[in-house]
Formats: sequence, structure tokens, C-alpha cells
Amino acid sequence: MSKRIAIVGGGYIGADLAKSLDDSAEVSLIEPRSHFVHAPAMIRAVVDPSLLDRALIPYDRLLKNGRLLRARAADIDESGVTLDNGQRVEADYIVVATGSSNATPFKPEGDDVDGLRRANQRVHDQLKAARTIAIVGAGAVGTELAGEIAHAMPDKKITLISNLDRLFPTMPDKLGTALAGKLRDAGVTLVLGKRAENLQSLTEPYAGRLALSDGSQHDFDLIFPVLGSRASSDLVEGLPGTQKGTANRVKVDPWLRPSSLPNVFAAGDVADAGDAMTIVATSRLLPWLKTTLKGLMAGKPLDQMKPYKPWGPNAPILVPLGPKRGNSFLVLFTAGDLLTRKMKGADLFLRKYHKLLNRPES
Repeated sequence: MSKRIAIVGGGYIGADLAKSLDDSAEVSLIEPRSHFVHAPAMIRAVVDPSLLDRALIPYDRLLKNGRLLRARAADIDESGVTLDNGQRVEADYIVVATGSSNATPFKPEGDDVDGLRRANQRVHDQLKAARTIAIVGAGAVGTELAGEIAHAMPDKKITLISNLDRLFPTMPDKLGTALAGKLRDAGVTLVLGKRAENLQSLTEPYAGRLALSDGSQHDFDLIFPVLGSRASSDLVEGLPGTQKGTANRVKVDPWLRPSSLPNVFAAGDVADAGDAMTIVATSRLLPWLKTTLKGLMAGKPLDQMKPYKPWGPNAPILVPLGPKRGNSFLVLFTAGDLLTRKMKGADLFLRKYHKLLNRPES
């Protein structure tokens, strides 16, 4: 008799895992959204809304045998998941991959995909009308956004602000230095080592005055707050023995279990497993999850299987600055425009995820 697996969240972990187990288990994928939201393309869609229809990919063809439940998980216990509509999903194993939230218009609020479309158009219109633009936060999203705007709208005056002294300080110096140089070449002003003191919103772009920690004040036609993601961990917070890590993530044991429930796993952004909150982390998480769950279904004890080994601080990262330029750290070396463009910048992995959701592009 095949095992029942409930996967909560249809993002980069959940969608791929559900599809890979579709032929070997009774899979229930619990996801309130109608469409997979491909986050890297949402950054470029701010400057090019015509990309939006490719960045939002319907789930309806993902599974052939399993079931997709358009609902929100309300509660988890050792024997299954209770949905917000009262439906019960019994499961032998449960994987929580509820992802993270980010500022508008990069991810939807809850399951509101139509609202995300409207937000994208609204912010694009604001961007077109703006002459001076501030981006507060110089992580991957903020840096990529600065590069996308500079490429598509070179007449804009863009300022990228970070409280850190350099870009990507946890990575080798060469990466941040190269990206900073290319941004400056494109006309972007970098304000590093200064904190924005008076952000009116942490979630919505707006027009206004920024006060920086050096006492200076600056007016901008549009301010993007891009201060990093926060994990959507509410579902697992109440499980017995759960502890919070950083950015709202939950701590996990070496087998990605966030609580004392032996058959409940957490993965992706929600799990503080030693990986950064990036798509690259899935390249290590997904193979481990697939192997481990298949081993469990075959009757192998969990403690006899390899624990999860995270990427750690020097995981690869790809940072395009528009479709043609950018830099990447690929563990052994830092790559420039050509490799970054070929690996991510030109296509943003769109073909890969359309194929995953069984909607291959010609």
C-alpha cells in the first residue's frame, strides 16, 4: 500500500517534491494560490509587466495522480493536516514548505494572485512616472532591482541604500566589488554603511523623504523597501518543541524536523537549516528530501539515513543586473556577465519552471 504524503506549500520545494513523488506515493499538495509565483521574474516584471504572464504559472497540470488542494493549512498533527475549510488530509509524512513573504510587488499577499497583478501594474506606473528612485536594502532582490531598472530605464536616477559597508559581505569580496562597479557604471548611486531611519512602509513602495543615519535627508519620487524575506512559519510555530531562528524561520534537527513530531519535516525558507533563503538552496534540499522520503516509504529508519548537509555560508549565488550583465559566485570562482547571463540573466529559469509545471514553452 502506497504511503500518503502531505506537502504544505507549492513553491520551489513543494511543487518539485510533489511532482517527483507523484508516481510513488499518494501525494496531497496543499496550496491556496492558483499560480506558482516565480520570484526572480517578478523583479524584472516591475520594469517589464509583459513578463508577468510567464512569471505566474498555473498549477493545474502539475500532478497526474496526486491531488492539488486549493486551501490553506490551519493545523498539523502527527497524523495529518487540517485545512481552513475543515477538510482533513490524513498523511504518513508531512512536509511544510510554506516559503516566505516579501515586499509588494514581488510576492502576493496570501493567495491573492489577481491582487499581485494589480500591484505589479500600479508599481510599474509609479516607476515610469518617477525620476528619482531609492531602493532600501541591497540583498539579492534590491541589487537585482537596481540593475533591472538601470538597464530598462537608463534615464532614472537610482540610489541603492544599505546599512552594510559593502554588497554581499558574507561572500568573497570579488562578488560585491564587481557588482558595485557595474551598478556605478550603469549610473546607480550606492549609499553604503548608512541606515534608513524613517521608512513609512516596509511592504509597499511609496514617495517621500528618507532620513539616513548620517543625518542627511533625501527626497525621492519612489522608494522601494526591500529589506529581505521573512519566513511564513505560523503553521509550525505551535508544534511541540518548535524553536524560532532568524527571520522568522524555525530551527530543525539534522533531518529537517522542526518539532518532536517524528514524521513532520520543514524545508525551504521556513527551515533554519543553515542555508540562505534562495532558490539555490533547493538544489541541495530537494535531492535530500526525495531520497529520504523514498527511504522512509521503503521502511528504512530515518536515523540510518544521511542527515541533511546545508550549503553553508559559501553557497552559489547568481545576481543578474538586467538580462545582459551581472556576477555570480559559483563556489570555486566568481563569474561575470557571460556566465551570469547564460545561467540566469537571459531567461531567469522561466523555461525550467514552465517545464516543471507541465507547461513547456516552445
